[in-house]
Amino acid sequence: MRGSRDRRPLRLICLGGVLAAALWVISGTLAGRADNESLELAARSIRRAAVQCYALEGAYPPSLDYLKTYYGVTVDEDRCFVDYQYVAANLMPDITVLPRS
Repeated sequence: MRGSRDRRPLRLICLGGVLAAALWVISGTLAGRADNESLELAARSIRRAAVQCYALEGAYPPSLDYLKTYYGVTVDEDRCFVDYQYVAANLMPDITVLPRS
């Protein structure tokens, strides 16, 4: 009986270590999801502004800088890279938002 009592502190320490490791893994997963969601949000914001520009001006914006200047689009360029490919005034630009390394 005495042997099982001596092992209790060791079991609690092991359990605490397992719980700490699980929390660390979960927090990393949640941070990754938040980063992906922020990239998707940035892409939707840029697309929405491009469509608004087309509706108001009759042409898609020629550059991301145009959207920043006239439509208030902001992009955290330290966290993401925006590839904005203008095709033509009457065609939706190809917009890709990628994380910076």
